[in-house]
Amino acid sequence: MKRTDAPRRTVVPRGRSTRRATTTAGAIAALVSLVLTGCTADTGTGHSASPTARAKATTTGEKLTYAQDLRISDAEQHLITLCMRKQGFRYWEEKPLSLEESRPIGYVQDDVDWARSHGYGSRIGAKEERARLHNPNIAYRASLSRSRRQAFDIAMDGGRDAVLLKSRTPSGGTITKQSGGCARQAQQTLYGDPQAWFRSEVTVNNLRPLYVSKLLRDKEFKGAVAAWSRCMSKAGHPFPDPDAARRSTRERSAEQTRAEEARSFADEARIAVADATCARSVSLRSIGERREAHYVGELAAKYGDALDAHLRMQRYALTRAERMVPART
Repeated sequence: MKRTDAPRRTVVPRGRSTRRATTTAGAIAALVSLVLTGCTADTGTGHSASPTARAKATTTGEKLTYAQDLRISDAEQHLITLCMRKQGFRYWEEKPLSLEESRPIGYVQDDVDWARSHGYGSRIGAKEERARLHNPNIAYRASLSRSRRQAFDIAMDGGRDAVLLKSRTPSGGTITKQSGGCARQAQQTLYGDPQAWFRSEVTVNNLRPLYVSKLLRDKEFKGAVAAWSRCMSKAGHPFPDPDAARRSTRERSAEQTRAEEARSFADEARIAVADATCARSVSLRSIGERREAHYVGELAAKYGDALDAHLRMQRYALTRAERMVPART
């Protein structure tokens, strides 16, 4: 699966990420879209008292769209840029992709037009990589004197003395993150409490391992995947599942001529279009979302309150972001 964390990473020197961990949809049912399609529905305002009902309500429209989540990410970059400039440093916001290019891709991709234009996103990934390699922030930091470089790091994320946030994952591990400087200020402006936001992100980002294996073994979902596979075989692309189809397009030389790249992309797009067409014909997305909703619903009783808090902070951040930056086009 590729780009299931659609909003782009804020590029930060020294490999540090001030982006909101790995962005996800705003409540437990949003995990359905992240795994199966990477896309979420338009937002709504439903709410219910019980965790299971809350999960069901978010399935029908509470979760943020990837476009809204991307806008929050852009606002965070904007805040960091303003803060760094106030500290006396130059800083460039990263926006290498359009809204369409930023679209996340999950296990099921059933948009035929998108597949025809972008295949599985290899050219988008290459564009991202070029932007990463030519990131002006890295070059700028490298041009600074040692003392100024240290001051830049402290301004960015607090340096070595930054607060260290820690949070337990649902599976029992621990994730830590430095929190300081302009990065912390940006999150505080958007979410109110950087530590509470970090805890909620850790919870959301680490729920999928608790249920994905169940989904992939689910009888109805496996039946839909088998039907997809038969459809693909008839189209001349014998693959057991969508992941295998996608992986087959990555088997290419790292060094390609322009003509070779064009042929590779044409093959990728042909398989991706067949994949999306077959996914639509067997209703793989709708079946998968319905079965996945069943499994994520089982987690609601334990994690519903934490995920409600995550959604609440996301919506607060979106309200702030809409006042700061335009929607990506």
